[in-house]
Amino acid sequence: MPKSIPDTPSAPKPLAPYSVAAEANGFVFLSGQVGIDPETGERAPDDVRAQAHRVMDNIGVVLSDLGLSYDDIVKTSIFLSSIDDFPVVNEVYGGYFENDPPARSTFQAGALPGGFLVEIEVVAAR
Repeated sequence: MPKSIPDTPSAPKPLAPYSVAAEANGFVFLSGQVGIDPETGERAPDDVRAQAHRVMDNIGVVLSDLGLSYDDIVKTSIFLSSIDDFPVVNEVYGGYFENDPPARSTFQAGALPGGFLVEIEVVAAR
């Protein structure tokens, strides 16, 4: 199956030249989501818990646009501006997966675009 760029009307608008999602060979790749409210375009507060919830909610609406859910996620990568935020982000993230959470990597990025505190990218399977 060749690469396609699905429509994601509920997602926050990209901040740079990238697609919110790309699909190929039964996998859906979501670009990193940050704490932007997709309805207002406003930034979540500079609080890692609030941003982590906003990020996970954004992932949920994008997945929903594509007929998928959190249960379809097979791999995530979490990027933190500070590894000290890991416990809070881990707690928030864990609340979105009732059973069988996906494989995951977590990194301290040092700095994220726009000064965000957390960014999460996702791979889901159809």
